[in-house]
Amino acid sequence: MNLDRRTLLGGAAALPLAAPVAAAAAPDGDYWETIAREYDVTREVIQLEHGNWGMMARPVLAAYEANVERVNRDTSFYARRTMVKDLERVRATLAQSVGAAPEEMAFSRNATEALKALILQYNRLRPGDAVLYADLDYYSMQASMDSLQRLRGVQVVKIALPEPATRQSLIDAYRAAFDANPKIRMMLISHVSYRNGLVLPVAEIAALARAREIDVIVDAAHSVGQLDFKLPDLGANFIGINLHKWIGAPLGVGAAYIRRGSADRIDLDPAENVVNPSDVASRVHTGTPDFAAQLTLPAALRFQAAIGGARRAARLRALRDRWVKQVISLPQVQILTPDDSSLYGAITSFRLRGRTSKEDNVALAKTLLDRFRIFTVYRDGLASGSCVRVTPALASRMSDCDALATAIRSIVT
Repeated sequence: MNLDRRTLLGGAAALPLAAPVAAAAAPDGDYWETIAREYDVTREVIQLEHGNWGMMARPVLAAYEANVERVNRDTSFYARRTMVKDLERVRATLAQSVGAAPEEMAFSRNATEALKALILQYNRLRPGDAVLYADLDYYSMQASMDSLQRLRGVQVVKIALPEPATRQSLIDAYRAAFDANPKIRMMLISHVSYRNGLVLPVAEIAALARAREIDVIVDAAHSVGQLDFKLPDLGANFIGINLHKWIGAPLGVGAAYIRRGSADRIDLDPAENVVNPSDVASRVHTGTPDFAAQLTLPAALRFQAAIGGARRAARLRALRDRWVKQVISLPQVQILTPDDSSLYGAITSFRLRGRTSKEDNVALAKTLLDRFRIFTVYRDGLASGSCVRVTPALASRMSDCDALATAIRSIVT
């Protein structure tokens, strides 16, 4: 892969994003093999559970190691003199990448921390109001929403999204919830569900919410870097993201986005005493983070930009399609994302028909691991029952997906 490693190792000092790599002109299979070789993947198993966090590519890992060494060596001599300016440049690089202004972004350690701040510090709720979330939302965010009943005296409305889903049925499900609960003032929605990989039409649903003066908080933990979009495209004022999943930054890098003009709806973090209350950074107070991880973010963004967002998203969908298309016609297999490429990315979950319990799907994931050395993970919490989640990434090869399809066929025949 024709990436300038000296530029990648430049950390915060080298801000411009790289141009598309020259290897893009190579045959597609050769190109993606080149990309896959940039990742040091375990050989103990076929790794198809990349959803927990993303692996750093080799040049990003090298940049991180250099930043760890620098921060460890210079400690406060660096931190109290020039590091703040470096981190501001990192924030500007992130903002450019996601289509935001720097003051609309605040670093967190993960999407959960960012979303918890957005949910619990949202200050426009009054007793008797209602908030909304769905069965596909992340369990920690569901718990945060549930806590608003105790903290703010609001009604918590939970809906089950349709399965199988279509774009229109998803929009209709939220419209029906809004109509049935006119006191909804704030809602949570996942752009990509961590449970089954369903991509929700967030922009259309957010437009319905705006027409009813409902504020939308978007969980984009799995969509930034998996899908090709910019944060303003979602039409929401508040978004929480991860950078250590699909962007491949070091663990411990996430961010909150608050659209310009909306910061007054989120209380300052109680630990903040700020000069500029309109700066989103005042809404998330992490204490001392992993500075080396944040300083490495530009290297991860350059690596991804060299591939290109649309090309990366297409590759991830192709990996998903590779195994799904080989098993979807099997009567014993239930695929939980629709056959509509706008409604899925890399992640897709499946189950064996009629086997919806947690125990069934823990056992299914264990069989894939024990018999076939394929690592996946069961997911729980869907209204329809449990499932097994399959998550390939740029480190994956088509042969990995073929092996999964072969294993599933073997299990059901």
